[in-house]
Amino acid sequence: MKLGAFSVSLNVKDIHVSKEFYENLGFHVFGGDITQNWLIMKNENCIIGLFQGMFEKNILTFNPGWNENAENLESFTDIRDLQKQLKEKGITMLSEADESSEGPAHFIIEDPDGNQILVDQHR
Repeated sequence: MKLGAFSVSLNVKDIHVSKEFYENLGFHVFGGDITQNWLIMKNENCIIGLFQGMFEKNILTFNPGWNENAENLESFTDIRDLQKQLKEKGITMLSEADESSEGPAHFIIEDPDGNQILVDQHR
C-alpha cells in the first residue's frame, strides 16, 4: 500500500516559539502561512507541520500523489482506493472520502493507541 509523502502534524501552543525551536534543529519553512497559524517545515527528508489551534492531538499525515517535496508523483493510488482497501481490512473510518468524487479528498483513521492518521490527497 503506497500512502505517499509522510509528515507529522504537531498541535503547538505558540507557533512562533515552535518555529524557532525547529529551526534550531535544522528545519526550514517549506510551506504554510504563519499568519494563519500553520507552517510546514523540512529537514532533509523529514517533514513536520506546525498547527496552532487547529486540532487537539498530533496527527500522522500521508499525502497520496506527492513525494516529500510536495511534487506530483507520476503514478499513485487514489485515496478512494486506499480507503476501500482499508475498509475491506476492517479498519474503522473516523471520517471518509466521498467515494463518488474525484481529485482532492481525505479520510481519518485511528491506530489502536488512539493516534489519528490523516490521509490527505491534494490532487
